[in-house]
Amino acid sequence: MASGVTRVIHRCDDAKENQALDLSNCQLMQVPDAVYHLMRHTELKTCDLSDNVITKIPPKFAVKFNLITDLNLSHNQMSKLPEECAEMGNLERLDISHNSFISLPNCIFKMPKLHQLKASDNRIVDIEVDYLTEAPSLQTVDFQRNPITPRIHEQLSRITKIIVILSPRQTEDWEDLTI
Repeated sequence: MASGVTRVIHRCDDAKENQALDLSNCQLMQVPDAVYHLMRHTELKTCDLSDNVITKIPPKFAVKFNLITDLNLSHNQMSKLPEECAEMGNLERLDISHNSFISLPNCIFKMPKLHQLKASDNRIVDIEVDYLTEAPSLQTVDFQRNPITPRIHEQLSRITKIIVILSPRQTEDWEDLTI
């Protein structure tokens, strides 16, 4: 356990130099409170929390790290994001792939500068297509390897304003009328 703590502290020290906080592969279940303390005078530009066992991000994360442009939350166990993430006014790239999301958090649609969203390899079934197309800056979304319903898949494939990356839709048994 101590080695993990030491690793986190060292990585926070690195982040003070380069504004890039890399806490990937630290077996974290959450962002340790010490991180907010250690980073309080640092204007982080990027944050990598990938490859941990994080189940949720607290509202204060979005408040304390509201200047980051790049947030990697991939390969965790998250299924939601706090509404406060909408306040992350500089976030341009968000990676929530390889998590447990069943729908897209509403805050994503409100992030003013978000232009790239990776949400592949989740359990997303339904997507608010209207919200997606009305997101202020969204340019590219990746929904590959999600169990998206046929109706939503069809709606997403018709979007022209945003580049939507989808896995080929699996035809349902009942749709195969050649039998």
